[in-house]
Amino acid sequence: MEKKSLMKRITGSREALLAAILILMIVVVTIINPAFFTPKSFSNLIKNNAVTMVMALGMLCVMLVGGIDISITSTLAFSGMWIGMLIKYEYISGTVLPFLLAIVIGTCCGFIVGLVISRADVPPIIATMGFMYIYRAMAYLISNGGEWASAAALGTFKDFATSRFLGLNCVVWVVIICYVIFFFFMRWTRLGRKIYAVGSNPEAAEVSGINVRNIKLMVYTIMGCLAGLAGALQVAVYASAMPNMQKGGEMDVIAACVIGGVSMSGGRGTVIGALLGALILATIAKALPLIPFFDQLWLNTIKGIIILVVVVVNVILQRTADSNALKRREM
Repeated sequence: MEKKSLMKRITGSREALLAAILILMIVVVTIINPAFFTPKSFSNLIKNNAVTMVMALGMLCVMLVGGIDISITSTLAFSGMWIGMLIKYEYISGTVLPFLLAIVIGTCCGFIVGLVISRADVPPIIATMGFMYIYRAMAYLISNGGEWASAAALGTFKDFATSRFLGLNCVVWVVIICYVIFFFFMRWTRLGRKIYAVGSNPEAAEVSGINVRNIKLMVYTIMGCLAGLAGALQVAVYASAMPNMQKGGEMDVIAACVIGGVSMSGGRGTVIGALLGALILATIAKALPLIPFFDQLWLNTIKGIIILVVVVVNVILQRTADSNALKRREM
């Protein structure tokens, strides 16, 4: 009975199934190309996808309350261009100050988005679409018509992406710290539980004393904060600041969450799920060029197929769970 119960828990866990899928993908690709999975290549995989992985945490919070944010990569570009140009013209220097400044700029951007959505009751897709164009245009304005900061102009800031601490790349450490903080925040804090409550049933949450508007404002502010951090990471990792940074990349962030089992209607999703979803996407992107019979042009097609399959599976699993819960109540 104990073995059966354990097996049921493993097969019934979305995170366990995602982990199994990820491991299977890694094993298959490593058999085809042994150079795919080594400690160094895995570290590089996380470093090169750090931007998506960090922003997936913010998108998790937004989607948990039933929202969406497609302005995030524009916020990234806006904050990244700010610090890139300030470093280029020697108004700021070093590593800590540019990171802090990018986070502050991103947080302000997210706060404004949250205000419009939570106070003016503008649908999230409409509000964030508007800010997507506004923040991207502002990034181009900062660039003074296309000017950008190259590696030579970024001084010591770009060295952050090649520095190591305790044997790990510093960018990887940023990702690890973000996920540890959010795992604790979502699982064991009152604010984290309130986010789930608002997404599950906003009316019931309001009746129970939760300020739904403030929670919505908070999640978009968190999203902006992480987009600002991602802007600084983008500039450091790719040693350049350009106004078109990560254009269209918001879809990868949303896809990572959807693959990770985060519900588009709110109330369901985990930090581990978002991490696994991001890792699966990153693995696909890295694996395809190493497989001889796959063309890189297939990448977006495969992403789309995976997203559709995962969404269908999630819907089926949720309907089954709801049906079983209803049967138990009737008994």
